[in-house]
Amino acid sequence: MAAVATEAPFHVLAVDDSLPDRKLIERLLKTSSFQVTTVDSGSKALQFLGIHDDEEGTSPASVRHADQLEVAVNLIITDYCMPGMTGYDLLKKIKESSSLRDIPVVIMSSENIPSRINRCLEEGADEFFLKPVRLSDMRKLKPHILKSRCKEHHYQQEQQQQSDGSSNESSSGSENSDSRKRKAADSEEILPQTNRLRHS
Repeated sequence: MAAVATEAPFHVLAVDDSLPDRKLIERLLKTSSFQVTTVDSGSKALQFLGIHDDEEGTSPASVRHADQLEVAVNLIITDYCMPGMTGYDLLKKIKESSSLRDIPVVIMSSENIPSRINRCLEEGADEFFLKPVRLSDMRKLKPHILKSRCKEHHYQQEQQQQSDGSSNESSSGSENSDSRKRKAADSEEILPQTNRLRHS
């Protein structure tokens, strides 16, 4: 059973207000061996990810929810043109979130507008697909997931090294501060004598 767990499919969150488009993307993702969750709006995607636009977002329950999902969602694929929150708005919210910003985001659009594509890529989108999305596009998703996993792993290692380093520094730091205090005490004893000499 453990071997099966390590081979768990990557989980993709697909966001599209159009039901036919959602069905298509879900079918393509499942054909490509991805686990899929679909939602029909940017706000529902944020809710699923544990981020809320309102004050409720600060409640401990939603924070725990986000922590659980940090592991669960490996990639977000979203339509650009949606009522309310566009794919671009959703992308910005994800990239502004400290717990979610490492999740790769792919934007889809039926309109080939270079300025729009560039704006999304500059904001942190990993890929921009033109609709209709094809099976060949799905093959481009896995490298982004793997890249973000490597980044995440590297970041965790760095954090581990920093915490190891800082604990070593803090122990040597306390010794240093003791010796500094001793030096300061010694110099205080010397200073009054030198001052007397100058005045005389």
